[in-house]
Amino acid sequence: MVEKRLGSDNCDDASCLLPGVAASADAVVAPTAASGSLLHYIYDPLCGWCYGAAPLLKAAREVDGLVIVMHGGGMMTGSNRRQVSAQLRNYVMPHDHRIAAMTGQVFGDGYFNGLLLDTTAIFDSEPPITAVLAAEALAGRGLDMLARIQTAHYVQGLRVSDVAVLHSLALEMGLDAAAFDSEFAALGGAATAAHIADSRALLSQVGGQGFPTFVLQRGGKTEMLDIGHFLGQAAAWKAALTS
Repeated sequence: MVEKRLGSDNCDDASCLLPGVAASADAVVAPTAASGSLLHYIYDPLCGWCYGAAPLLKAAREVDGLVIVMHGGGMMTGSNRRQVSAQLRNYVMPHDHRIAAMTGQVFGDGYFNGLLLDTTAIFDSEPPITAVLAAEALAGRGLDMLARIQTAHYVQGLRVSDVAVLHSLALEMGLDAAAFDSEFAALGGAATAAHIADSRALLSQVGGQGFPTFVLQRGGKTEMLDIGHFLGQAAAWKAALTS
């Protein structure tokens, strides 16, 4: 077994690595669905490579009969929360430029010259994961909420770890304000922590090391998909999912 223990802001090509996750070639994957196809998506809303993979996720949503199950991994939670600093900005910007070059995803001025210069901002994955869970529970729109959070963060430079910002995004999506707030309150704290723990357990189980990790269950078979050569190639990715 090969184990890597790296900081939460360590990003390699096509993935952001999670500290303390062991990758094993002998890992056993989650049980296969009795029928149909499942695409497990292990992600973090503050992972730049997950933003880079957003077009692949969008393409996967267009595949008939494919059910996508989301697993928020909490890359920046607890002691791994990060306050914006010059050091953080200087670290993430080269990675973000590489992600943009490889995927075509846009990183906005509000992010590069706004949020990444705001040293009062805190990057915390837990609130946006709770928002995704709330949108999914309320209206089956967790994937839409993730996409909106990523745009808010990486294009607009909004503080998506702030509850007020997440509330505003839910309103923009047309979700009922009171119902969203109720779900957010119910699914926050211990419930989100349990979801993150389950997601990390799955990540370790499938032999993954970070985000994004895609695991396809189809026809009684389970495989972890290597998205590296599909980044920026959404049509080829969609074809691979349907082949």
